[in-house]
Amino acid sequence: MPDRQYWLVKSEPEVFSFDDLLALPKKTTHWDGIRNYAARNHLRAMKKGDLVFFYHSNANPAAVVGVAEVVREAYPDPTALDPKDPHFDPKSKADAPTWFMVDLRGVERLKRPLSLDELKKTKGLENMALIKIGRLSAQPVTAKEWEIVQALSVGRGAWGA
Repeated sequence: MPDRQYWLVKSEPEVFSFDDLLALPKKTTHWDGIRNYAARNHLRAMKKGDLVFFYHSNANPAAVVGVAEVVREAYPDPTALDPKDPHFDPKSKADAPTWFMVDLRGVERLKRPLSLDELKKTKGLENMALIKIGRLSAQPVTAKEWEIVQALSVGRGAWGA
């Protein structure tokens, strides 16, 4: 896909892990509960067919563990309108949604997890959003960063390293 974009999403494995995604029917889930405007804007920019690294945050070690694919583009997140949901936002309105979600399908587990420490030490990833602004739960990944991470996961090492 010539216009394919790349992304990274984060989840705490105790809340929702990559194994949880792979265990679902059709290995597909909606990615809801994003309540940060920058992360929301990244979700809204995701297109069907884009690839996504699945990152386990607050894990020991925190690591990129798998690849998912966007199978449904951004649509309103109904959890923002549900007062019983932990992601409820009283300012959000059904006729003018503030928050969005996408649907992701698990594609494959990386050959080996790639820890944040390893990524920080890898040439070519110095400006990766995960390293520069790690707090975002949905963030862009450049095509070159994608290639480097994929190569690391299969043990080929980073280009130029």
